[in-house]
Amino acid sequence: MHRRSLLALALATPALARAQSAPPLPVVASFSILGDMVRQIGGDQVTVHVIAGPDVDAHSFQPRPSDAQALRGAALVVRNGLGFDTWMDRLLQAAGATSAVTATEGVAVRRLSDGDTQGHQHGHAHEHDADASDPHAWQDLRRGQVYVRNIAAALQAADPARADHFRRGVEAYLQRLAALDGWVRAQIATVPEARRRVVTSHDAFGYFGDAYGVHFLAPQGISTESEPSAAQVARLIRTLKREGITAVFLENMANPATLQRLATEAGVKVQGRLYADALSPADGPAPTYEAMFRHNLGLLVRAMRGEG
Repeated sequence: MHRRSLLALALATPALARAQSAPPLPVVASFSILGDMVRQIGGDQVTVHVIAGPDVDAHSFQPRPSDAQALRGAALVVRNGLGFDTWMDRLLQAAGATSAVTATEGVAVRRLSDGDTQGHQHGHAHEHDADASDPHAWQDLRRGQVYVRNIAAALQAADPARADHFRRGVEAYLQRLAALDGWVRAQIATVPEARRRVVTSHDAFGYFGDAYGVHFLAPQGISTESEPSAAQVARLIRTLKREGITAVFLENMANPATLQRLATEAGVKVQGRLYADALSPADGPAPTYEAMFRHNLGLLVRAMRGEG
């Protein structure tokens, strides 16, 4: 058996060396969270072009002609799906036939009718569809692991010579995400259930709330393009006052005007800035998917406890 192992290693080593000496696999990701997932799996064996980058709102993103050009040179394109990055469909069509993976394939989808969406829907295509999909599935780390497996499988199919490298990368990454999921649950458990109520700019945390037992309220729906009515804002102000909610947050790429007005009228303080749909730049507090969860949890737990 030992001789066979040595022989297999000897045969594999030249192929591995050739793969590692070849140019990195060019990958395009629709937005920053997906781009980070690709980097965590692929390491130095991939180059990643992110179209809607850090602090960029992918809901209302308008692609440029140069973005279609980036797709033409890609071996793989990664998109979210579920109506989040529909502009990617137009780019794929403009770029011609390109290998693409939808990261949410196989994810258990949260329907808007499952949550407290206050009648808002995502994008214009779902304005009258109460059963439309919530696209923010990455906000649950267990669903995020489905994303990661889908991306890893697509990378392996796009570059079989590097399959072992991608397999090692995804195994290590999944272990870290599983440990992070356990840490999130332990942190939330330190907050009394009655205080697990949070107000954010828009309804991006439905999956987080379902997974970790936190109730989120938002003046906007799941798209930052939607505008809340005066009645909806007034109703949320009454809720803040009645229930003594202290966890009120902006998001990194949302317009702060509505939430600031709501906080002022309710007599509460905005506790900080959460990262929901986009990561921060490299020098910010949430440059990776994992760092985003750690940053958000640090703010959320303190605010829900009333320690902000």
